[in-house]
Amino acid sequence: MSPRRKHNGRQEELPGIGAPPVVEFAKVATLAGAGTDPSNPSDPSDQSDSGIAPAAPHAVPLGYKRTEIGVIPKEWEIQRLGLVCDVRDGTHESPQFFEHGVPFVTSKNIVNGRLDLANVSYISKTDAVEFDKRSKVDRHDILMSMIGTIGSVVLVDCEPNFCIKNVALLKPRKVVPPFLVHLISSPIFQQYLTGNLDGGIQKFVSLGSLRQLFVSLPGEVEQRAIAEALSDVDALLGKQEQLLAKKRDLKQAAMQCLLTGQQRLPGFTGKWEVKRLGDVADVKTGPFGSSLHESDYVRDGTPIITVEHLGEFGVMHINLPLVSNFDRQRLRSYSLEIGDIVFSRVGSVDRNALIRPDEAGWLFSGRLLRVRPETLKAFSPFLSHQFHGETFKSAVRDVAVGQTMPCLNTQILKNISVVLPSLPEQIAIAAVLSDMDAEIAALEARQDKTRALKQGMMQELLTGRIRLI
Repeated sequence: MSPRRKHNGRQEELPGIGAPPVVEFAKVATLAGAGTDPSNPSDPSDQSDSGIAPAAPHAVPLGYKRTEIGVIPKEWEIQRLGLVCDVRDGTHESPQFFEHGVPFVTSKNIVNGRLDLANVSYISKTDAVEFDKRSKVDRHDILMSMIGTIGSVVLVDCEPNFCIKNVALLKPRKVVPPFLVHLISSPIFQQYLTGNLDGGIQKFVSLGSLRQLFVSLPGEVEQRAIAEALSDVDALLGKQEQLLAKKRDLKQAAMQCLLTGQQRLPGFTGKWEVKRLGDVADVKTGPFGSSLHESDYVRDGTPIITVEHLGEFGVMHINLPLVSNFDRQRLRSYSLEIGDIVFSRVGSVDRNALIRPDEAGWLFSGRLLRVRPETLKAFSPFLSHQFHGETFKSAVRDVAVGQTMPCLNTQILKNISVVLPSLPEQIAIAAVLSDMDAEIAALEARQDKTRALKQGMMQELLTGRIRLI
């Protein structure tokens, strides 16, 4: 059924309601103690001792009402989280860990809407029995991180066999569990939660604050409809992630076979050669700090690539510093050409990216090294694929110098070995691997669109702007 608002027996699109203003979310902690009636926007307590002026009056569409957390449908309710859930947390003890035993889940184990037990610690059954007296986790409970990455949430959809610490345990009583999970994970609620954190440098959310947070609740039937719609998108995202993981594994396997000569493409024979990188490419470091300062950056000019712009599939065109045409001419010896490869010189020294047509003429910073292959000896895309293999990356990390931070220089990079077949075979191998990269990039773009779709659905459905019943 198409998402519509029901009005007088007819279904119609709901115009003109935006997301609940962040400023109103920020008011909730104060208003919670002021005796405000959230169902009555003209409640005089809204102008009382809180010292916060009421929101400026705007037209509220027919069938909707204004509340502390924005405009919502009239039949929806505003409730404190502590009234619709039993809100508690895990143990505060620090038990002894063992190689095997009962998994001990903390905030770090709640990742992207699921429990990640890959690096979980284990406690004894004796401690587990004791901790369960305070916070036993049951199926259909909700876990939320309270410290560190605050607000990460997961629905327990199996029979649990673990204990928790530094994790909020929500036991839904008057709310549909999947609906509440989607609500908590929504950008709107996450902003609201951020405005109600406790602590100084190390932020956290206390049980008291968590229980006092307001949530907007439609009826049970609508909660289930919203949860089902959003869960369908989650299922699609899960399938996309599985396909991506499969494609990435295939790419890694192909790199291992093709870049080492374990498997040859049809029509190619002959021995491969081991060369110093400096024998097949020119290596140059970026301009020294005295040649370029942050004060030289301008609003419109030539981009400069730095370490943070080195992505898995090339240069990321985000937050690029720019220099004037005068500085571009002054630093023209640091200009980039198609087929150059830039390496991080400090920190993550195994990061590198191939320069493509869009980046031709850009500059590279002093934190990078430029590798310019000799076209008759090495094919740039082939070298780029080899540079992204774990064998080469490990070799780079092993030879890096520096005690506090790994560093490379031109001589170190020149002395690292590369393995090269004939130039035609390099070109053929690079074509196979580049096609696989393009397929992975297309799948990632599709997944990004699905994520954006879900964000839009959450914005509309969880505020009641679009109705499913």
